[in-house]
Amino acid sequence: MAHILMKFGGGLITSKSEMKTVDQESINNLANLTRELVGLGHRVTIVHGAGSFGHLKAKQWKIVEGAQPEFLNQQLDAVASIRNDMLELNSIICDALQSIGVNCNSFPPSNWARGVGPNFHGSLSSIENCSIESVPITFGDAVDCDEPKMFGILSGDDLMVRIGKEINGITHCIFLLGDTEGLLSAPPNDPTAELIEEWNSRRSISGEHDSQQDVTGGIFLKLDSAAKIATVVPNVWFICGRRCERVLELVNSGNTRGTRILP
Repeated sequence: MAHILMKFGGGLITSKSEMKTVDQESINNLANLTRELVGLGHRVTIVHGAGSFGHLKAKQWKIVEGAQPEFLNQQLDAVASIRNDMLELNSIICDALQSIGVNCNSFPPSNWARGVGPNFHGSLSSIENCSIESVPITFGDAVDCDEPKMFGILSGDDLMVRIGKEINGITHCIFLLGDTEGLLSAPPNDPTAELIEEWNSRRSISGEHDSQQDVTGGIFLKLDSAAKIATVVPNVWFICGRRCERVLELVNSGNTRGTRILP
């Protein structure tokens, strides 16, 4: 049986441009996918993004840049607000799973992680040792950092790297995207864009990072993260998260429509 690490992208589960707006249909579809995978006997671990529950406030108050003395009090309020918003988004996902009979355990990074980037401090033991009858879930979050930074945003993609590389037995790492079939040869709004079926870090790409909405690096961070994971996990993929049947096809047959990330 497989152990599948899935990333539910923030742009898949929320509307990134509208503050705290979930895509409930997408969340329900992902919950059903998880139930089907678990029902087939596979282990599933979930990381989810923040979307409009985190990025917009983080951008407004420059949380990624760390403490700014001229408006530190507002930043501290924003960090607390982002954490609460992320717990709210996480609870919506957990409710969708539990309502269809999937047990899950949530692990908010602000409770156990410190620092940002893939070398953040924090033990994954609770996630790794989560009951086999339960799906562990964690997510991008506002976390404490050493001074002078004080706080920052720990990306879900960085969590994917640590989990993918450090938890034994993961067979598939799947980044589920909200607006594309996989990695494209040009930005999605470019009519010449074509799906790249296989990619490794020696190949350059033409992409866009929407810094107005995304504070954690966008597609470039995802690619860097996926390339790191591909050194230890045999199946690393970018797949359209609105076509959940492709995840099942991949797990069952070893291939599907999307982008396979190679070491």
